Amino acid sequence: MTANIAVKPRSEIADEYKWNAPSVFADQAAWEAATEELLAMLPEIQSYQGRLAEGPDVLADYLRVLDKGLRLAHRIYFYAAMSTNCDATDKAATAMNDRAGGLIGQTMAAAAFTNPELLAIGRETLEKWMDANEALAVYRQFVDNLFRKQQHVRSAEVEQVLGMVADPFGGVDNIYSMLTSADMKFAPATDSSGNQHEVAQSTFDTLLSQPDREVRRTAYNSYTDAYLAYKNTITSTYLTSVKQDVFNMRVRGYNSSLEASLFENNIPVAVHDNLINTYKRFLPTWHKYWKIRRQALGQDDIQPYDIWAPIAQDLPDVPYQQSVDWISEGMKPLGEEYVAALRQGCLQDRWVDIYPNVGKRQGAFSYGTYDTHPFIMMSYDNTLGAMSTLAHELGHSMHSYLARKNQPRVYSGYTLFVAEVASNFNQAMTRAYLREANPDTAFQIGLIEEAMDNFHRYFFIMPTLARFELEVHQRVERGQGLTADDLIELCADLFAEGYGSEMSYERERIGITWATFSHLYSNFYVYQYATGISAAHAAAAKILGGEPGAAERYLEALKAGSSLYPLDTLKHAGIDMTQPDAVETTFGVLEDMVNRLESLTADR
Repeated sequence: MTANIAVKPRSEIADEYKWNAPSVFADQAAWEAATEELLAMLPEIQSYQGRLAEGPDVLADYLRVLDKGLRLAHRIYFYAAMSTNCDATDKAATAMNDRAGGLIGQTMAAAAFTNPELLAIGRETLEKWMDANEALAVYRQFVDNLFRKQQHVRSAEVEQVLGMVADPFGGVDNIYSMLTSADMKFAPATDSSGNQHEVAQSTFDTLLSQPDREVRRTAYNSYTDAYLAYKNTITSTYLTSVKQDVFNMRVRGYNSSLEASLFENNIPVAVHDNLINTYKRFLPTWHKYWKIRRQALGQDDIQPYDIWAPIAQDLPDVPYQQSVDWISEGMKPLGEEYVAALRQGCLQDRWVDIYPNVGKRQGAFSYGTYDTHPFIMMSYDNTLGAMSTLAHELGHSMHSYLARKNQPRVYSGYTLFVAEVASNFNQAMTRAYLREANPDTAFQIGLIEEAMDNFHRYFFIMPTLARFELEVHQRVERGQGLTADDLIELCADLFAEGYGSEMSYERERIGITWATFSHLYSNFYVYQYATGISAAHAAAAKILGGEPGAAERYLEALKAGSSLYPLDTLKHAGIDMTQPDAVETTFGVLEDMVNRLESLTADR
């Protein structure tokens, strides 16, 4: 029997289960006061324009002022963005979010002269200044990265314009979010007994994991139908985003949008190509998995809405506290300090906005600033999948926690390329613990299913979307016109390769998959999920295998933030992503799980 999923208004969720908003700003009045403070700081930032070459002391003073302004701007924006992501129906939060986006744009425009003036000073002079002034010495990696990108930095006037367009450019993502989280309505799903179930962004994944095939089918149809109904609008927003990428690529003098995106983090294009080529080579592993899943479910066919159908029966209910305990056990190889910080964040400091509510954005993320906790938004539903999602987001949060604790603000962030390593590492370590802790066959099947859900997302969906967005960008770069049907056909073709002859599907429904992923509004983000899970499993294998110093090197990589280039950070942990080894190793992990699932379900 399928549980009826009711989604509460946010006002009915107890504060103890919500993110600790008062730790960022006491209330909206405090947030308003902060915006006024930031606006008052902008003239001071701009007052340094044309003066950075006066000497190291002036430059050091300016960087202190800029650092203070950026910290405040990011905290203001975070508070508004987190509020609206947790409840898109909150009109006050939406208004704050719009205003915060404008403030970010104003701040970036006010500081737009920074890089052009630093480049004009010259690397040799800046090196001497950093040697002579302790406050400037910390900026060595920043300066190295700046001059690495020198050929793509434009004049102060052009940089100022690019800073000013950051706000209207950012509006495309917000339009998509408002459409899909607030305005889009879904028809209810119906189970095999005729009962109806609410379909929402925060319940869709749960409905697809129900044992009742009819509720899965009708939920999937409801969800895809809603996106198909808005296919032209969503296509317009997405192609506008792609055109913005192409605009930035051309303004800055790159050869392609892919090169522009990867160059920002000093990643060779070959890393992206290597991943895609390896993925295509291992597609037969996915074809085998679809067959095993169909057989285990006892069905004549398998459809996309069956990918999350439970094979294991009588899996345990996993309350939030239990998840925290299991994750803590899995992370013990990283040491007591890591585990203690994780538990305090989850159980005392309210890092996590835990449960679903009306208007809550789909999915989960970890987000915060240098001056806040690393908060998590998710929709926890007491399943192994929710436990794994929590482990994943805690990987991000602990990465942020350690980087901010050990680095100045300028290096406290980290690139998307490295981000997905920490998150998938926590999942890999937690699964390894649970594999040994509970040998029950049903539990082991459920654990493999949870892992395969994650691998499906990271090693199937994301590489497919990476191929999709590369083709779309290339067509736009060539000046080709694209329609909603063109995008649906392209996406359907790519999924057809991955499904092979084992999966049954409707082309239009599977073809609209691209429209359901907000990730595509961050250009060339999705491929990094696959590289991330690869590096994560390679790192976990070293630690679980008892390699001396592996845990310590991994923690040092987390603490490094962006003080090193991404590939160098991973090399510090013993992972070389310029070679195919990590990707191939992780496909080996995938093959092992598929084979174990075949063995465990052989008698079904």
